[in-house]
Parts: sequence; structure tokens; C-alpha cells
Amino acid sequence: MRLANLDGRAVLVTADGVVDLEATSRGRFPAYPDAALTRIPEIRDWLATARPLVDASVTLASLEADATRLGPPVTAPGQIFAVGLNYREHGTETGLGIPDSPLVFTKFPSSLAGPAEDIPLPTATCDWEIELVVVLALGGRDIPADKAFDHVAGFCVGQDISERTGQLAGSPPQFSLAKSHRAFSPIGPWITTIDELDALDDPTDLALTCTLDGETVQSGRTRDLVFDIPTLIGRLSGVVELRAGDLIFTGTPSGVGFSRTPARYLAKGNVLRSTIEGLGTLTNTCV
Repeated sequence: MRLANLDGRAVLVTADGVVDLEATSRGRFPAYPDAALTRIPEIRDWLATARPLVDASVTLASLEADATRLGPPVTAPGQIFAVGLNYREHGTETGLGIPDSPLVFTKFPSSLAGPAEDIPLPTATCDWEIELVVVLALGGRDIPADKAFDHVAGFCVGQDISERTGQLAGSPPQFSLAKSHRAFSPIGPWITTIDELDALDDPTDLALTCTLDGETVQSGRTRDLVFDIPTLIGRLSGVVELRAGDLIFTGTPSGVGFSRTPARYLAKGNVLRSTIEGLGTLTNTCV
């Protein structure tokens, strides 16, 4: 399934059209996207027997061409975790190496944005970081790694936009604020459930590509994660209580602007396109 936030309402996106969950189920399922994600198994069972009304005026193809009606598929997560240096080549390009355990920081929910939303640039040193984002449907503490995917609603594409001057101004550096400016966490275009990726050879090995004005600046695969998704869920839940709707930004591959010679940053008018195999694309313009 692809669960999206269309004009503020929870919908399923299909090739034939969209299904408004609350209207089509006659109130059985909620209209609020965050509430719907906790009921994905029930929605799947309902779809197996129901013949839901499909709005054919809005399709998968039309939303891929123009996602401006889509908001972030999770609007108010209680917690947003992000993982630093979680791709080996990214650790190498920064000169910081590969960590022995996950390097975790937070992003604030007010930084969330939709898949086609503009990104205001507060300084001249804002950077791109494409990331696979894990969306939790079920929380808990001390979740065993072999049960981790039972807690996952699905995946979406994310950008961890980073204001490098503020991030590196202090000692130690201050990641959370510098990565939480307005629209610094675009996600989407929808939540893709894991079963939707069954046609791929390995749903845990997805290609990530980030382009800037058509030029490829990042290219990687999720198989290169230093700490995989079950490990991250296990480590995080061993410290804090995870909750439904929480997001985990799992790290970025190499190719960020800060590590280039000379350094390169986002500028007004740049179009940033972030694509993950099987999950879709974000298209965000810098303003």
C-alpha cells in the first residue's frame, strides 16, 4: 500500500486512482493521516474484501508528476530520530570514520515538509542529505532486532537539510537546531508498506539518488548502511520508548556539499530531487 496525505486527508494511492479512507469506509477508518498509519494491517484486510470507491481523477502517475497537493505523510510525530555517519563512504568523505555504535541526534517536528514544498534557505551554507526514513506503526521498549519490522508501518523518502554554519559553530556541534529550520525535513511522497516492495530482489537494498538542478550529487544503496534498520530500532528502543508515528532518518550516503572541494551549498532557485527505488521522489525548490 501507499498511504498518503492528500489535502490533509488519509488516502491510498493506486495506479487507478486514490481511495479516501474515511469516506470510502464510511467512517471505519480515520481521515487523519497519522491515525491511519497505525491501522495498516486492518486496512489491508479490509481491502482484500471491500470494493472501495476510487477517485480516478487523481492517480499514482498524476501525483508523481505533480505532488503539490501532498503533505508530509506523517504530520505530527512525537519523536524524529536521525543517524549520523551511517554509510561507510560518507564517514570517509567527512574524515570522521565509521562509528562503533549509532550516532543519534534529533530533528524537531516543526521542520517537516511535504514532497513538493519549497525549502527556505536561512544562510548560504545549507546542505542536502537524502535519507531512507522509517515510519513506525507500533512503539515499545527493548524491541528485539528480529521483531523490529513488526513495528514498521513502512518507508518514505526524506531529506535531512543541514545548515552547516550553525551545526558546526559550537564545541560540541549542535546538530538538532541546525537541522530543524522550516521545511528542513521534507518527507514523502507517501508511506510505502514493505509488502509493496516484494517485486524487488531485496527490499532492504534500495537505490538512493539525489540530483541538484539535474546533476547527480548523491548515489548509494541502503545495503551499505553501517547499522541496519533492525539494529537501529533495537538500539533506540533500548533507551527510549518508541511510539507510533515516530520517524527514523537512517543516514545519508556520500556526496554531501560540505565534503566537496570546494564546498558546495544550496542556492535560491535550486531544484533538489530525491529518489529512492520503489518509494518515489521528492522535488523541492530552494527559496
